[in-house]
Amino acid sequence: MSIDSRLSSDGKTLTIGVRGRFDFSVVNEFRGAYEAKGKGVHYVIDLKQAEHIDSSALGMLLNMRSFLGGDEANIQIIHCAPGIRKILEISRFDKKFQIS
Repeated sequence: MSIDSRLSSDGKTLTIGVRGRFDFSVVNEFRGAYEAKGKGVHYVIDLKQAEHIDSSALGMLLNMRSFLGGDEANIQIIHCAPGIRKILEISRFDKKFQIS
């Protein structure tokens, strides 16, 4: 499995970890991770173990943001490798997501 999710002990933060390739092959796993919890939770996308990100992953992140309320969504992307961070910045995702 390339996607794993962990809910914090207080139930307020869901961390979704991505391992390997973040591409269309994980669309159902990724969607299932956030749709099960819904709105009202702080989401953290941990890309520490992600080796690659493509345009379908960018679309998945935008779909997630839309599903969770657009500008009201509380989503943070963490542990980006320099190449992945550059893709996110070029795509202007730093304007839509908290990236650290």
